[in-house]
Amino acid sequence: MGGRVARVARTWAVVLGVVAASALLPAVPAAAHNSLTGSDPRDGARLAAAPERIELRFLATPKAATTEVTVTGPDNVAATGGAPAFAGKRVTVPFRPGAAGLYIVTYRLASDDGHPVKGEIRFTLTTGTPAESPSASAPPTTVAPTSAAPTPASPTPAAAGTDDDGGTGWLWAAGAVVVLAALGGGLLLRRRAARR
Repeated sequence: MGGRVARVARTWAVVLGVVAASALLPAVPAAAHNSLTGSDPRDGARLAAAPERIELRFLATPKAATTEVTVTGPDNVAATGGAPAFAGKRVTVPFRPGAAGLYIVTYRLASDDGHPVKGEIRFTLTTGTPAESPSASAPPTTVAPTSAAPTPASPTPAAAGTDDDGGTGWLWAAGAVVVLAALGGGLLLRRRAARR
């Protein structure tokens, strides 16, 4: 009888230890990672009227010193109308429309953990103004503060849109551990009640 009680006590200690570790450990790095949560215009939008500005919304507050936003239109013509403005988790850039066609907004910023986050959104302007003739040697204009922090030596490649899932994967893992722990605890209690 004493051996069974000791086994149950050890099992509960292990289950509670796993639950506590899974709840505490992944929270710190995940909270420091940033990602895009939305934009205006949204990715893939088709617009008849040009917006006055482009807005990017992020999971965490972006820093002006490490955030770059570039807007290019058809024929790779720059379409940024000024410097970005920062308000909480939002970055807005004045938009200078050109010819009708595809516009690409690219962004790059550093998370609090130092991980670079980059991606792009695309939208189509169905009406436009006459296109300016692009200079053959002029690349698209990147709007960024002059005091930008250096970027890491080997940034990780990112897919279009967002760099990752925004750190929600650890929530699924923690939830799975909690569910398994609850099932294991219920099974132990059921076996114990059946033996009485």
